[in-house]
Amino acid sequence: MSNDLSVLNLSKRFGTFTAVDNISFDVPTGFFFSILGPSGCGKTTLLRMLAGFDEPSEGTIAIRGQDMRGVPPNRRPVNLVFQHLALFPMMDVAENIAFGLKRRGVNGSDIKRRTEAMLERVGLPGFGTKKISQLSGGQKQRVAIARCLVLEPLVLLLDEPLGALDLKLREQMKVELKKLQAKVGTTFIYITHDQSEALVMSDRVAVMNQGHFEQVGTPQELYGDPRTPFVAQFVGENNLWAGQVVESRTDGVSVRTDEGLVFRARLRGDCPADTRVQLFLRPEAMLIEPRETSGLNLFKVTVKAVLFDGANSRLLTATPRNHELLVCLPQNRRFDHIRPGQEITVGWHPESGVCFPAGKTAGETAERTL
Repeated sequence: MSNDLSVLNLSKRFGTFTAVDNISFDVPTGFFFSILGPSGCGKTTLLRMLAGFDEPSEGTIAIRGQDMRGVPPNRRPVNLVFQHLALFPMMDVAENIAFGLKRRGVNGSDIKRRTEAMLERVGLPGFGTKKISQLSGGQKQRVAIARCLVLEPLVLLLDEPLGALDLKLREQMKVELKKLQAKVGTTFIYITHDQSEALVMSDRVAVMNQGHFEQVGTPQELYGDPRTPFVAQFVGENNLWAGQVVESRTDGVSVRTDEGLVFRARLRGDCPADTRVQLFLRPEAMLIEPRETSGLNLFKVTVKAVLFDGANSRLLTATPRNHELLVCLPQNRRFDHIRPGQEITVGWHPESGVCFPAGKTAGETAERTL
């Protein structure tokens, strides 16, 4: 599989501050690749270097094998969609999409043909004469993407393009963007701080923190097999215990939490007996009043609140020493009898929990291979 984008040992420093720290990764042709991280982690600086707005302090960026060093933004085979779409309100939809083609000196008949074809591809046939003010938020989003795609870039860069939309429209556009990318086949590099966007849309996701990649993998890998404490905390919800290893084996560890509970769990890193650890457990991994208890970690909790949210409903619970835990309410069993103040038994399989040595810093196991 060929790569549309290859980044090797890329760094960017501003004085003594390192915004991007020795990052390497490849993006195969036609992939939807997301860079996920909190504000200030360096993801926008990375995107600006890919677009050519910032020069790297070190490292190389290659697009289809061509080194981009010294190539200005307008000469790179990339286009950029911003969060604030920067559509021209005085122009109609067709004129917005054709803007870049006109600047390139493309003849009028070719502009008309390519503009109409692009409106078809983004699901807006017949919208060419509409004003921007007549469009919904999702339609404006598609026009902004069409304006970039009509220039036939090898790579489309998207900088938090759904951030200005309301929640319901954002949910709809996640699906629309994924369908659109699959349809047009262009390589997308998508910047976001929203884990749901990254997980739903992406073929691969890089989780970024403090200038470097913590882990690169499929959404399923990041969610089900986090390699660092930061990824475990940042991707999806997790319950967290602090504790100490009481027994370490090749197939996992036994951990005594600081409140006295003893659990068996998976292990990441070297954790001999007496090592301090952090134990992460997804709310959906916890079973309420399990029918089969063999092999499970079992304990009692008190229900503090029922957090109703349809299919995402959960219980807020607490252990006897008031350690709060979230427990998902499964859809295949009814638990209408559970009320606040009630004590219930919960359990989880040792494979569902993962332990990391306490105090490990982020970025110790970042991966390059996609």
